[in-house]
Amino acid sequence: MPSATNSETPVIEVSHVTTKFGSAVVHEDINLSIRRGEIFAIAGGNGCGKTTLLREIIGLITPSAGTIRLFGLDSRKLEMGDGHPVHRRFGVMFQHGALFSSFTLAENVAVPLREHTTLSEALIRDIVASKIAMVGLPPESAAKYPNELSGGMRRRAALARAIVMDPELLFLDEPTAGLDPIIAAGFDDLVLSLKNLLGLTVVMVTHDLDSLWRIANRVAVLGRGQVLGIGTMQELSGSGDPIIHEYFRGPRGRAASEQAAWNHNGINHEM
Repeated sequence: MPSATNSETPVIEVSHVTTKFGSAVVHEDINLSIRRGEIFAIAGGNGCGKTTLLREIIGLITPSAGTIRLFGLDSRKLEMGDGHPVHRRFGVMFQHGALFSSFTLAENVAVPLREHTTLSEALIRDIVASKIAMVGLPPESAAKYPNELSGGMRRRAALARAIVMDPELLFLDEPTAGLDPIIAAGFDDLVLSLKNLLGLTVVMVTHDLDSLWRIANRVAVLGRGQVLGIGTMQELSGSGDPIIHEYFRGPRGRAASEQAAWNHNGINHEM
């Protein structure tokens, strides 16, 4: 488990957020804050509203009640999508990558630069090449189309696009879903490396228990429309809440915990 960040400055503040779609209540009185420099994960079972909350934070959905502040700014006063300068301070990697199938990898990564800057084509090419290298993809992959890439390569390409504008804040929606454990572990290591290299704050929606143990500083667990608990994985594993207990201490949770302990002890032994 990574050590917690030293900074207590909130980058994101979610206060008393309620979300309703017709008569269906997705969230009720959600409260959480995310500190600068941490990897903060939002977890919970299927249908608990993890991705909905992420979309509310980035401004794609407006909550029914409550406030969300990014960098101290009330999200309700920002334009939807990426029309406000604050949206250029964060990058988003959507689930499964969401790459444009008719664009090459390099063209996909270049999209934000072409939409939001007046940089020359030569400089865009240089920046794109550097980001592709930064996520561990070979130079020759730049000319390939998404259907010519493996699942792991597509995720790395989507990550390169998410960081191409040098954001302060990075959102990841189910980044390792569907990847085999070895490739998922490599992606987790990449996220942790980029977080340290670029000074990122990372907000990650995931149900991958291995990822939670491997890279999350803190985790918010959603259930019953509420935040059931927030803390480190060690703290949450000892929770008395039945949903949290089942989520973290069930068979898969125990296996992930044991693997994390083995990895930690192995690293300490090698050191």
